[in-house]
Amino acid sequence: MTSSRVEWVDTAKGICIIFVVMMHSVLGVEAAAGQVGWMHAVVAFAAPFRMPDFFLISGLFLSNVIARDWKLYLDRKVVHFAYFYILWMSIQFLFKAPFFAAEDGWAAVPGLYLLGFVQPFGTLWFIYMLPVFFVISKFAHDKGLPWQAMLGVAALLHIAPIHTGSLIIDELASRFVFFYAGYVFAPKIFELADWASSRLALCLAILALWALVNGSFVALGWSGLSIVTLVLGGAGAIAIILTSSLLAQVGQLRFLPYFGANSIVIYLAFFFPMGVMRIVLLKLGFLDIGTVSLVVTTVSVISPIILLWLIQKTDLGWFLFKRPGWAYLKGTFGSSSTHQPAE
Repeated sequence: MTSSRVEWVDTAKGICIIFVVMMHSVLGVEAAAGQVGWMHAVVAFAAPFRMPDFFLISGLFLSNVIARDWKLYLDRKVVHFAYFYILWMSIQFLFKAPFFAAEDGWAAVPGLYLLGFVQPFGTLWFIYMLPVFFVISKFAHDKGLPWQAMLGVAALLHIAPIHTGSLIIDELASRFVFFYAGYVFAPKIFELADWASSRLALCLAILALWALVNGSFVALGWSGLSIVTLVLGGAGAIAIILTSSLLAQVGQLRFLPYFGANSIVIYLAFFFPMGVMRIVLLKLGFLDIGTVSLVVTTVSVISPIILLWLIQKTDLGWFLFKRPGWAYLKGTFGSSSTHQPAE
């Protein structure tokens, strides 16, 4: 399995990051407006597979690095994400602190900030959870735990009604099965993508059937049932893999792999343009809620890419998206590495 960039993988990540930004944008607009728009149906359709696919893709290249010594592994898979989480949590908190103070008083603000270290903050919970998943997977690998047992327990945790109020516990129970499946079944997933690339008609038929089934379960309100979420999450992940493989083969929607290759940039920075555009458009009031949601989503996805372009042109601000040398564990900066980042 190659560790260089794979176009269909980046395409899949591009699709996923758009759906993630769309969810936050649409639900934020609807909450602020007090009404539901036509984009709500798209968000609801994507809900069963949006995060499962993101986590499955994040586990695809884990086999390339899981045998590393713990120090290098922790640097690449824990410290890496911890740096971006703390940095961007602090940035987000600076913008949100006045609102927290207005509600609870300034005395409560420091405690709310510290809470972000044990309770994932806002939109950043995904990169908080990834290091947890990486450490658990590495521990299981080093201890020689059977992957079948790990996957079985992860599936049972997903199905179990675990709602503790702790995002770490709840999201671990809900999402780890998809991440670990991406790691365990990576060779089969790449085989599936290769198979799909030369079977356009058959894949389109499969995707049409999947869309009908997924949409029906969502429309009937059954998509949130315990074991159904596991099945729809897995089926949706397969559908995104097939779609991405076909798109990569036919060379359409070329922006998707670019978005996917820079998904961490979009994920970290979309919150600010999303908030600003939502406020502006709702105050202007000349668009319907669905169209407002679409515009907010589009601006939220593209704005971080523009920011990245400005950083590339000016060579200023790289610390926002690239970890500086001081943020590496001693002796790991510049170590040879061929792994694929799981953004």
